[in-house]
Amino acid sequence: MTSLAAARRGLLGIAGAGAVAGAGLTAYAMAEARAYTLRRVTVPVLAPGSPELRVLHLSDLHLTPGQTRKQAWLRSLVDLKPDLVVDTGDNLAHRDSVPVVLDCLGDLLAVPGVFVFGSNDYFSPTLRNPLRYLLPDDGTRHTDVPQLPWRELRRELGASGWLDLTNARGQLEVRGLTISFAGVDDPHLGYDRLEDVAGPADPGADLRLGVAHAPYLRVLDRFAADGYDAVLAGHTHGGQVCVPYVGALTTNCDLEPARAKGLHRHPAASRPGDPGSAWLHVSAGLGTSPYARIRVACRPEATLLTLVATA
Repeated sequence: MTSLAAARRGLLGIAGAGAVAGAGLTAYAMAEARAYTLRRVTVPVLAPGSPELRVLHLSDLHLTPGQTRKQAWLRSLVDLKPDLVVDTGDNLAHRDSVPVVLDCLGDLLAVPGVFVFGSNDYFSPTLRNPLRYLLPDDGTRHTDVPQLPWRELRRELGASGWLDLTNARGQLEVRGLTISFAGVDDPHLGYDRLEDVAGPADPGADLRLGVAHAPYLRVLDRFAADGYDAVLAGHTHGGQVCVPYVGALTTNCDLEPARAKGLHRHPAASRPGDPGSAWLHVSAGLGTSPYARIRVACRPEATLLTLVATA
């Protein structure tokens, strides 16, 4: 065998190994995107002597009619028997998804609930270069595409009794506790109107919760400064493509990657009891774009938050 032939054979071997490795990584990422996971988190946020409160945090379902496995998993969440459901948006990913979302929520719609919307409730998903997700945000928002039936979804969720927190405040009685809410429309699209909900949180409430789709710092800062005990958000997909032992590379907003998912404090360096601070829970969400159904080291999730009394 000549040296040239040997070199060619070596290059073909390397290319073949690379193709096999790439195919293996793609298969793993596709499987990870379907490995639906329930997270359980305890949050010490209630006054001493209060009963525990089980809050199901749903976000970023990105449902299409054909995603039967995800639909079945969602239907099973009613067995958790939550006291409250908080939906932080991006439920839709198809023009025919409203009946699918409502069917998957099922009896959860009879549980006290609140909701806000994200950009993917409003606008149809489009095929994009997934690598752009890892680049700095250039401010481009894809609002020049067909709208999804968000009005129908809003009407149906409201008719079930869930509170619409689109740039609004609200209040619910849950397990004998008065919960005061403030929510904003999607900050990623710039639809949030903080001036509509700004001001001190209700001091007479037993619990004060802020709700948003995208955890932009301006929203978190406002809710924390106004005295909300906790803020719930989604949008980040937990980074979606994470590096093992490193974590998320991006959040698709101005929240730092270290807080791309899970329970944290806001501001980040604050402690419970610090004035102008709050708990922050960011859901990694259950879905992806229907055009890029992959996740790496970041399983799709819903979270059952157990709110307990502070020590």
